[in-house]
Amino acid sequence: MKVIVTGSKGQLGTDVMAELEKIGAVPVGADLPELDITDAEAVENFTKKHNADAVIHCAAFTNVDIAETEKETCKRINVDGTLNIARACAKHGMKLLYLSTDYVFGGDGETPFETDSPTLPCNYYGETKLAGEKAVAENCEKHFIIRISWVFGENGKNFVKTMLRLSKERDEITVVNDQTGSPTYTKHLAALLCQMAATEKYGTYHATNEGFCSWAEFAAKIMELSGAQTKIIPISSSEYKSVAARPANSRLSKKSLDINGFDRLPHWQDALKEFLKI
Repeated sequence: MKVIVTGSKGQLGTDVMAELEKIGAVPVGADLPELDITDAEAVENFTKKHNADAVIHCAAFTNVDIAETEKETCKRINVDGTLNIARACAKHGMKLLYLSTDYVFGGDGETPFETDSPTLPCNYYGETKLAGEKAVAENCEKHFIIRISWVFGENGKNFVKTMLRLSKERDEITVVNDQTGSPTYTKHLAALLCQMAATEKYGTYHATNEGFCSWAEFAAKIMELSGAQTKIIPISSSEYKSVAARPANSRLSKKSLDINGFDRLPHWQDALKEFLKI
């Protein structure tokens, strides 16, 4: 199996590339400067040249706050770039695995969202990722849409690394306690994506590590497992000033994985232990 990985140098893409090699597949990295996904001709030429079985589309504009002010750049990458990928995959008969987000939902209630729950993004980043989903669904028949949340891994910036860094600088850290979701470990997610790519079980999925927590609970567990003495002070979202709104409820139902015979990812606490090498 030969697989093109967009955003191959990023947090998730790096682990996907490693997992593909691990299972004996042939990974083809597609990141700047090798490929600019916003250039339709470049995307066409790249996909034609490499003639892969699938594309795992990890590339995205992911800075949620900056997306509110740099809307054109965010749209060009998340919507136009994704459309270019979808059209190229359809033209060359490739499967497309598109990474989406819990932010496509409005975040109301406490019930986990199903794959067919009504979507209502509360920020511009979520709007562009939802538009990317539509571009994929409407232009590439052989597609997987995989919604993820609260991603952390060994590569790039993430919440776990930030908490570990701050624990060395502060005695106390304030963290919101009224947003609930599931942390997702990139190594576990990468293995699932590679498993999916080898099938024809197309459709929309939710793929996060098992269990739910608030950001404050996540932070507290990071401190506990790392042995840090820093105290986590829970605060409300209204007390934490950010440019973009965040959903209060990011719980995602994993029934889609069960129905299609894919194993659920391990519990987020076990994933955190693995990340911290405990």
